[in-house]
Amino acid sequence: MGVTGPAQMTAEALLDAYARRVLSPVEALAAVTARIERHNPQLNAFVVMNPAAEATARESEQRWLAGRPLSPIDGVPCTIKDLIDLAGFPTRRGSRLTSLDPLAEDSPVSLALRSAGAVIIGKTTTTEFGWKSPGDCPLTGITRNPWNPRHTPGGSSAGAGAAAAAGFGPLHIGTDGGGSIRIPAAWSGIVGLKPSFGRVPQWPLGAFSTVAVAGPMTRSVRDAALLLSVIARFDHRDPYALPDDPRDWRAGIEDGVAGLRVALLASPGFEAPLDATGREALTHAADLLAKAGAIVEEADPGLPDTRAIFARIWGVALARLVESFPETRRRMLDPGLLEVAASERSMTAAEFIDAESLRLSVAHAMARLHRSYDLVLCPSVPMRAPLADAPTTNPMDALWQQWAPWTFTFNLSRQPAISVPLSVDDIGLPRSVQIAAALYRDDLVLRAARAIESMSDPLGCATPE
Repeated sequence: MGVTGPAQMTAEALLDAYARRVLSPVEALAAVTARIERHNPQLNAFVVMNPAAEATARESEQRWLAGRPLSPIDGVPCTIKDLIDLAGFPTRRGSRLTSLDPLAEDSPVSLALRSAGAVIIGKTTTTEFGWKSPGDCPLTGITRNPWNPRHTPGGSSAGAGAAAAAGFGPLHIGTDGGGSIRIPAAWSGIVGLKPSFGRVPQWPLGAFSTVAVAGPMTRSVRDAALLLSVIARFDHRDPYALPDDPRDWRAGIEDGVAGLRVALLASPGFEAPLDATGREALTHAADLLAKAGAIVEEADPGLPDTRAIFARIWGVALARLVESFPETRRRMLDPGLLEVAASERSMTAAEFIDAESLRLSVAHAMARLHRSYDLVLCPSVPMRAPLADAPTTNPMDALWQQWAPWTFTFNLSRQPAISVPLSVDDIGLPRSVQIAAALYRDDLVLRAARAIESMSDPLGCATPE
């Protein structure tokens, strides 16, 4: 679908228009706002809108007129997932049990966006505490997929996925503890980058702090790299934050993949499901990379059964979360969340330490694989986007059968991974693949994703003007 208005432009296109004075941040925000008013009542992507957005856009407009923008994203509309603190707003985390009180302090990501002059238009929906992949929660209800509202956009970054696909601005921040950026990116037909662990600082840390990251969700790979350049800066509040690396992650992104060795992942440690549509997408992506000069071959890193490892880490985190609430109020939580928490509540400390030891064995196996291969290619999701209204049943099985079998391995290993769209399938839903690289080689996943994007038909926005 072609671009027909400022709301559907990439961040880079907006910035070029600002610099040439053919478009202003105020006009771009107005176009995005009008689009949200038309389409969001059906999609339900937002928890709250930011009433200060227009004032921020006007301040940015004055800086552009003076030739003094604050950053490479000054005046660009963006959103923040409601697991991330934004000063002046409550962080509801998709739950009826969280406080309504506005917070006084920005998270590192929110602070980076404000300092860069980005126009934060609102906070997007999440599943409750980010626990699952279908895009619904007790607080805000069901978020729907712009490609077909009968289907879920995926989660837990449901609102960010829907907002990006619908053209509610070009830049969106999600979080990913087991696939929560890459799953909605795949089902919503956008780019979703899970950076290396520690690349993007976070505070306060959430339930899945040992495996979770924050990262970009955009409609183009270059925009994802642009946004990463702004948010990947050291913040002393995060004890896991990497040292400062003030680089433009777009540098080298057009270098292609010629000569790179790509491992087609045969198994994430178990027989992971994949439907026919996913297999077609994977074969197509492998062919594109080979055509671009990469050496693509099937490889098996010899992973342990990552289902058992992630289920423990996931389940214990949710059990600890549930225990933090008075027993009399727990009935207000998502029933599926309670089910997972109950299944792992009796885990001993020794069993949890064993799970952490196994997590390190996953990281070791992948690091060993990357001595021979620059990149890993595998599916993002096992199937097409499920129906949005489908109930969540047997969540422990759904985790590895329907939601995240191809994504949580890279949370365990902490390496960078990206979901990139290829096309739409025979019923008009997006098809995507996932690319991973060795820990801290975020540049390589961006290069490979850009190579695939440059040889594919861009999906654009899912909803018409």
